[in-house]
Amino acid sequence: MTLTELKYIVAVAREKHFGKAAEACFVSQPTLSVAVKKLEDELELKLFERSAGEITVPPLGEEIVRQAQSVLEQAAEIKEIAKRGKDPLGGPLRLGVIYTIGPYLLPELVRRNIERTPQMPLMLQENFTVRLLEMLRTGEIDCAILAEPFPDTGLAVAPLYDEPFVAAVPVNHPLAAQKSITTQQLQGETMLLLGTGHCFRDHVLQVCPEFARFASQAEGIRKSFEGSSLETIKHMVAAGMGVTLVPALAVPAPDVHGTEPLLRYLPVVDEHAGAAPPTRRVVLAWRRSFTRYEAIAALRNAVYACELPGVTRLS
Repeated sequence: MTLTELKYIVAVAREKHFGKAAEACFVSQPTLSVAVKKLEDELELKLFERSAGEITVPPLGEEIVRQAQSVLEQAAEIKEIAKRGKDPLGGPLRLGVIYTIGPYLLPELVRRNIERTPQMPLMLQENFTVRLLEMLRTGEIDCAILAEPFPDTGLAVAPLYDEPFVAAVPVNHPLAAQKSITTQQLQGETMLLLGTGHCFRDHVLQVCPEFARFASQAEGIRKSFEGSSLETIKHMVAAGMGVTLVPALAVPAPDVHGTEPLLRYLPVVDEHAGAAPPTRRVVLAWRRSFTRYEAIAALRNAVYACELPGVTRLS
């Protein structure tokens, strides 16, 4: 067996489709299929169960695929050891970021990274939390910036910052004249949400449990709008469809041209005295087997060097 064959079976197991696996590996489907069949013949075992339009992996096949992934990581580690001997920060770092962090952190983070470690360009991937965790597990990315909580997958995790939630309301909304808004007041409003799959949607529903109880019912569907991005939702709020919560970094800087804003951003407070305002913890996660420790430290330092208004940096 060869490392190439192991790479192919990992791709098939991930994509559950021979054509998509071939595209991911930049080879033709016949080339990939022949290699997989050759490995199956050598092992005298069917790694995949093929049916019309569907690929499944039997339990023994899953075990072999996991071992294949481990072998590929160990082989890649040989190259990393050689690189580290020359320059621990030399070469690109593959970074994943969730959708509700990327637009607000990445522009300055990329600039800071170029200033501090130009020899370590960032190869960026924006996706959902669940997909980034899978990409970390399979070695497609080296590290990811995520918001807790997420499933414990044995990753190494370092906190970056705590980010409070801010309410966005139309400028002509009765609540816009207030200095802050309570979670109880939010529960009486039409809440606009991100679609299913965004972890920030779950965070909002935790803040507004009353909405969470009817969000899946017919009344909730009529009341809510599910957007694909925070920016789309903010435009819908400005149009008067309802209110929403956004992370602090999504609040734009004051308009230097003096244009009348369409939204008001209000700090969210808990109606119970002494209760902390709702926040999310943003962390950097990476595989414990990833040994470019200096690269992880350099990325964390680049994040700390960014201007992050409204957040609390953690060390």
